[in-house]
Amino acid sequence: MTTHYDGTETERRALDAYIKLSRASEAVNQRINEHLHTRGLTVSQFGVLEALYHRGPMPVGQLASKILRSSANLTLVVDNLTKRDLVRRERRPDDRRCVDVSLTADGRALVEDLLPAHVAGVVDGFAPLSAEEQAALAALCRKLGLAQRATTGDMAAGMGGRRGSES
Repeated sequence: MTTHYDGTETERRALDAYIKLSRASEAVNQRINEHLHTRGLTVSQFGVLEALYHRGPMPVGQLASKILRSSANLTLVVDNLTKRDLVRRERRPDDRRCVDVSLTADGRALVEDLLPAHVAGVVDGFAPLSAEEQAALAALCRKLGLAQRATTGDMAAGMGGRRGSES
């Protein structure tokens, strides 16, 4: 084990797995998303464009949950994409309170231009793993992620339904 923490075997094993997961995730993300910076995009901006491309128009809150960002952070991201004429905001005709974000023609063209290289980068990033290892990694990540959501939900329920960071 690579951690120098002087704890129990369970603590050292969990810390070691966490460190390796964090380092691998950061390295893979950096390699896969490097091409975005040459086009002046952040990972969050590309996430918004890609989500709108595949899912269609949606409100900022729903968009935030799709790309795992806070609504507050995403407002700035959408503002910056709007300034570049890559997305637009439109009130829904059936519910004027709701504002959908959608791709412009320029935004759609940019995603269509970037997506093949992005997918190729993901494939290359995971090439060191066999198909079976990729499937096992995906299953383990899903299991770990779902367990965290369940734990967070349990904690939120114990605090009157609110998360600690939102109070």
